[in-house]
Amino acid sequence: MTAASRSTCRKAPSARPAETPQINAAESPLAWLFSRRDKDGAPLIAAHEFAAGERFRSDYTFAALMPRTTMNWSTIGGRAERRSGAGGGAVLSDAVLDARARVDAALTALGPDFGNLLIDVCCHLRGLVEVERDKAWPQRSGKVVLRLALAALARHYGLDPEARGGARSLSRQWGSPDFRPTLTPPPPLPS
Repeated sequence: MTAASRSTCRKAPSARPAETPQINAAESPLAWLFSRRDKDGAPLIAAHEFAAGERFRSDYTFAALMPRTTMNWSTIGGRAERRSGAGGGAVLSDAVLDARARVDAALTALGPDFGNLLIDVCCHLRGLVEVERDKAWPQRSGKVVLRLALAALARHYGLDPEARGGARSLSRQWGSPDFRPTLTPPPPLPS
């Protein structure tokens, strides 16, 4: 790992600090766009759009939807380990199936045009120049379409550009409507 790539690596947020994988921010087109600023000093993509894209990437990767690039050695072994018939013994956990359902729901909500673009950029980490060339789009149009797709994805996930308060932020209680706690002063300290 070079010094330049080490400087762009950061720890992934996790509940278990002992198992935190490294994420190379230089490999993700979204991270690159999020780190760049426009002429007004604003990021090229907003924080909620970046979060939506990373969430989609996380679900897509966890759902094991990435194409296999190496030999599948899982069927090699003793006769008892081999399975025949439909499915070949592939057993998916509920978490993987849930991730696949989340990816399917997002792709259904976005439609094929935005969905394919997000799979290319967020999941397969293809650059915008390559996507524009493959889809025969005009130069620099990929950023605009990607922002539209990320905004739609953020809406699907319920991510807003800013926090909102109001009636939803009021504190609630479990007691009955006439319940009011009484605060009594502490007893005086003995002298």
